[in-house]
Amino acid sequence: MTGSYLLDPLVFLIQTLFGLYVVVVALRFLLQWVRADFYNPISQFVVRLTSPILRPLRRIIPGYGGLDLAALVLIWLLTTVELGLIALVVGLDRSLFMAFGWAIPSMVELFINIFLFAVLIQVILSWVNPDPYNPATALLDRLTAPVMRPAQRLIRPISGIDLAPMLVMIALVLLNMLLIPPLKWLVASPF
Repeated sequence: MTGSYLLDPLVFLIQTLFGLYVVVVALRFLLQWVRADFYNPISQFVVRLTSPILRPLRRIIPGYGGLDLAALVLIWLLTTVELGLIALVVGLDRSLFMAFGWAIPSMVELFINIFLFAVLIQVILSWVNPDPYNPATALLDRLTAPVMRPAQRLIRPISGIDLAPMLVMIALVLLNMLLIPPLKWLVASPF
């Protein structure tokens, strides 16, 4: 066995542990942005997981215009630490400081993916006719509203079939394909 044998599992653990918490913090930011019901059990779960770190950070970084800037900074810091640890484990010592820049395209991609998967989950749930009082259904409706409502105004249902989610998903994938590579190139290019 060589040292590289343990490398992949270690990178996997770093990505999983940091990634899961970053997603929860991103969900908190998005749920606050869309003014979701914070008495919802899922919202309460997200709040309880993120409050211990966000509460002290909010004393230093106040919100602005209804946006929780402390949550955004926390996402950026956690993503930076994750990418820095991965660079250190893989042996890219000279690129540790690049992790600060790499975190930005990673954050943008995360938010696009959250919206993409939320719309996809909502579509799948619509096939099985979920309970309208289900807490997850209510949060998904609220979370996807900023991207779904404009599309639903643009494309009305045809014979009871809503094609707006398809349009939104195509737009989100295109946004990811067109926005993330230039951001990564900007971060990687020397100034």
